Amino acid sequence: MRKIEGLDKSTGRAVYTDDITLPGMLHGKILRSPHAHARIVSIDTAAAQALLGVHGVITGQDMPTTYGIIPWTPDEHPLCVDRVRYIGDGVAAVAAVDEDTALRALDLIQVVYEVLPAFFDPHDALAADGASPYVHDAKKEGWNGNITKKVHLEFGEVDELMDASDVVVEDDYFFEGTTHTPIEPHCAIGSWQRGGGVRGSDGEESGKLTVWSSTQVPHYLHRELARVLELDQAHVRVLQPLVGGAFGGKSEPFDLEFCVGKLAMVTGRPVKILYTREEVFYAHRGRHPFHMHYRTGANQDGKLTSVDGKILLDGGAYASFGLVTTYYSGQLLCAPYAMPAYRFDSTRVYTNKPACGPKRGHGSVQPRFAFEVQMDRLAEKLDLDPIDFRRRNFIGADTRTINELRITSNGFLECLEAVESASGWSEKFRKLPFGRGLGVAGSMYISGTNYPIYPNDMPQSAVQMQIDRSGRVAVFSGASEIGQGCDSVVAYIAAEELGVPLDYIRVMRGDTDFTPVDLGAYSSRVTFMLGNAAIDAARKLRILVQGAVAAEWNVKPGQVLLAGGYAMFAPDTARRMPIKEAFNLAEAMHGALGSTGSYNTPKDVHGEYRGGTIGASPAYSFTAHVAEVDVDTDTGIVEVKKIWVAHDCGRALNPVLVEGQMEGSAYMGFGEALMEEQIYKDADHGRAGLHNAPSLLDYRIPTSLDTPELEALIVESIDPEGPYGAKEAGEGPLHPSIPAIANAIYDAVGVRMTRLPFSAPNVWRNVEAARAEGTLKKPAVPTRAPAGVPDSPSVHTAAD
Repeated sequence: MRKIEGLDKSTGRAVYTDDITLPGMLHGKILRSPHAHARIVSIDTAAAQALLGVHGVITGQDMPTTYGIIPWTPDEHPLCVDRVRYIGDGVAAVAAVDEDTALRALDLIQVVYEVLPAFFDPHDALAADGASPYVHDAKKEGWNGNITKKVHLEFGEVDELMDASDVVVEDDYFFEGTTHTPIEPHCAIGSWQRGGGVRGSDGEESGKLTVWSSTQVPHYLHRELARVLELDQAHVRVLQPLVGGAFGGKSEPFDLEFCVGKLAMVTGRPVKILYTREEVFYAHRGRHPFHMHYRTGANQDGKLTSVDGKILLDGGAYASFGLVTTYYSGQLLCAPYAMPAYRFDSTRVYTNKPACGPKRGHGSVQPRFAFEVQMDRLAEKLDLDPIDFRRRNFIGADTRTINELRITSNGFLECLEAVESASGWSEKFRKLPFGRGLGVAGSMYISGTNYPIYPNDMPQSAVQMQIDRSGRVAVFSGASEIGQGCDSVVAYIAAEELGVPLDYIRVMRGDTDFTPVDLGAYSSRVTFMLGNAAIDAARKLRILVQGAVAAEWNVKPGQVLLAGGYAMFAPDTARRMPIKEAFNLAEAMHGALGSTGSYNTPKDVHGEYRGGTIGASPAYSFTAHVAEVDVDTDTGIVEVKKIWVAHDCGRALNPVLVEGQMEGSAYMGFGEALMEEQIYKDADHGRAGLHNAPSLLDYRIPTSLDTPELEALIVESIDPEGPYGAKEAGEGPLHPSIPAIANAIYDAVGVRMTRLPFSAPNVWRNVEAARAEGTLKKPAVPTRAPAGVPDSPSVHTAAD
């Protein structure tokens, strides 16, 4: 099955936000702070206002309401009001006839700052005593103002079981911050229609605001635009053209969207702002740097006993999704392995750097790296093959995790079997020559969050569908197409349920005025939730069509099939009529044919403790990777030869798209493992807090020549609640790449990598330390016989 927008993208016909030009459109630019932490003493915009070609200048005073994606932590202003908190924080914005004029106007804005001491290290931020101003005011009495969120959760007898363990491994881990690097920079256009809105006490009518944006979350942007700009939600419209990559980096409102809205209101003309690549790095919201400490125990029978983690998250200047990230850092670790006892203590702190947020695999990629290395260490101490050790601890299907998350289908054992077989594990592990090795890791991930970002009981996703007399089907979807294929998913479902050819389906998406609400493209929720909503809508129409045809043929409705462009009599499929005639019969019987469908999550899938809802999902995907590497002990260069990726996606609605998501996830994990570093200068190397390399020339990500061979192995566990059994495939397959590579490096040369990235200098330093200690050698082959494979529900692999 083809991707329905694929031809437009491959031929250049696809329209992205920056492709849009409106009559009279102005171009905006944002003045950004040169200081990491400073008070704004004064702003003088007079000279900029007077520049020929400038139509509007705004500052933070024009939009004093704070915003934030999480309703409990709105700590950002569209433009800073009294204080800047990182180099790149927005201070003022200009709309002019072109970008060059707007940039000249920015140079004319005079801002007087009082520079403040800044926090760049999360440990320093946590230890701060108030001697210098905190990044924000304290959230709770007794906290310092640098703390965003603390979470401490404990399940079972952690200390007692740890003490009673036969083996315990303990170490510190560091996950470097990384960012999304989408090809398309953020872009937004605001257009203001005067009048036609609410009439105020002064007799003036408000207007209507339309914003086009490359956002992943049109619905949440819609709400925040109305709130911050003090407009009636009914008079705000958000349109989402196609998005050129996001990976979580566009899943909340940004300053440019408020600025184009306000500037359009001020100037009366459309205004576009397109971030430069440098601004994309400042906007950030990428992966948090995590400082982690883990203790993990197990018994001689190869079973985990206790897990204890302590995590410090470096959040940057604002909260973003940080409340959720702090929970995810611990809540999503409790499968695919059974844990008798588990505790995590996570603290997120503010620092004077661009804010971190959600990146593909939000909040759970970092602890998964540390934990899967811990698993490898335990297996070695127990003299077990690491795949066997993971099998022994399989949590099973239709069960609950230690933190009470409900697990439905679970194909993790089949994932292990698939990568074990495909990689030739038994012939290679611990048996390849020194310098070459194999590593394994596993993981699980959510198929959508069980609750919306703002509390409400309404559906998480909805679809409207209508049938035309021509045989065409129109689908109105609020989902966010960011390249993952959600438009195609609803088209496939409409074609499947109503029996029409795929090219008879039209999908209208991304317009808050004309499509039902879907909460957005985040947390791998779209296929599961939108897919169920589309099935709901399509089946309501199918019933009407089957009934009309059954009446015409004088048969039972259940005997009418809709498939391949025809309505057919099931006992004798030679008796048929074109689907167009079937639709016409149904319209004659029922009137205009339209339906709505929606999906909401079950509410009994988590514990009742505080925070128990965060991490809850209607279903979880499971993944196993094996990586094969070459390590050059003279240079520290690691070459990843191949990664085998087995992923339990429930049912693959389009195997080609699923394989693409699996390979893309593994690619991104590979890049984070070997290359990516979101680092900032210190005072000895430039301006403290300034991004070290805000360009795609300097920030290292893999090119096609760097990328290893990736083999996707689809495992289908057929989830009972997923659309046709489907679960997510877009984020879960990222997690094991990094620990699988780390464990492969250990198999190759006996060096444990506990800090990212595994760049040549970092690996070389570890190699030299191991050489000095006399541990630079091939680890010993495990000698204990593997346990039998536990029972597992029936699943299917691509080889079946």
